[in-house]
Amino acid sequence: MTDNFKPPIKTRTTQELLDIVGSPKKWNRDAVYLAKYELSNRNVDTSEIDKAIKLSELKEEEERLQKANKSYQITDFLFTPKRTILELLFTWELKKDGYTLKAKQQRTFRITLISVIIFVYLIKYIQESL
Repeated sequence: MTDNFKPPIKTRTTQELLDIVGSPKKWNRDAVYLAKYELSNRNVDTSEIDKAIKLSELKEEEERLQKANKSYQITDFLFTPKRTILELLFTWELKKDGYTLKAKQQRTFRITLISVIIFVYLIKYIQESL
């Protein structure tokens, strides 16, 4: 198997190789294979590889929990109102992407926003017809 990666897998530090082996979902299958092979050539103890895998799993779990607990804040509406409102109205995959709390908030906010938009439109329509 050829090493077409930049920088080549062989030239990377042992820690970089452990990071590659520790998180195979984020890397190309060939890169993981070459990293394992290179670690073997460098006589890196398998306990180091197992430790890297465990650390990567813990980090992924922490990231997953952070996503799940992320919510809309007042500052989102103050500093980026257009983006926040567009996200509330038109983003459909928050829960699928792991943003559980944001998805719950979105349901409530979406109903409220749509109601306000309809109410404002009706008021405007009534005023124009008078």
